[in-house]
Amino acid sequence: MAVSGGHTPWLMLRALGTADVPWSAVHVVQVDERVAPAGHPDRNLTHLREALLNHAPLTADQIHDMAVESDDLETAAAQYAAILQRIAGSPPVLDLVHLGLGPDGHTASLVPGDPVLNVQAADVAVTGVYQGRRRMTLTYPIINRSRQVLWVVTGSEKVQMLNRLLSGDASIPAGRIVHERARALGDEAAAGQMAAESTRGA
Repeated sequence: MAVSGGHTPWLMLRALGTADVPWSAVHVVQVDERVAPAGHPDRNLTHLREALLNHAPLTADQIHDMAVESDDLETAAAQYAAILQRIAGSPPVLDLVHLGLGPDGHTASLVPGDPVLNVQAADVAVTGVYQGRRRMTLTYPIINRSRQVLWVVTGSEKVQMLNRLLSGDASIPAGRIVHERARALGDEAAAGQMAAESTRGA
């Protein structure tokens, strides 16, 4: 299972911790991570550990963190790709990838205009600076090989991008994720007019 950032996923993961899941067989990997010190609130790992380790019978070695504290981020990305191969085969195929959607159409740390969008020969890459920080991210090849993608989209600022995602608009980074094995969950704010029409038709 690969997990992205945002506030809603942590609440979902906390609830998942009480579910009947074969936790001993689960490995959790990161979709992306900000380059920041260990324990920093900007780090997805900080919240991931709080959400899962405190609420699910997982051990620390079942959560595989991106080594963004490394002085050599490119080598760290290659090493993370090797961890993924050890866990999920060569090439690695993840069972489930959880993704969010940004108001600019980004997903994971696949952001508009970044060269990382064009990476095809690596499963993990390092971005340029985005919103004040460089990031490490899974790339399109490994995300698109996954068995299932789950989108969780929240907030009214996502309405336009959610519509573009659902229409298969490949001009936004999120639109380049394969749709055949994907499901999207959106709250009422993000669903916008779709939610309103659904309510009127009920």
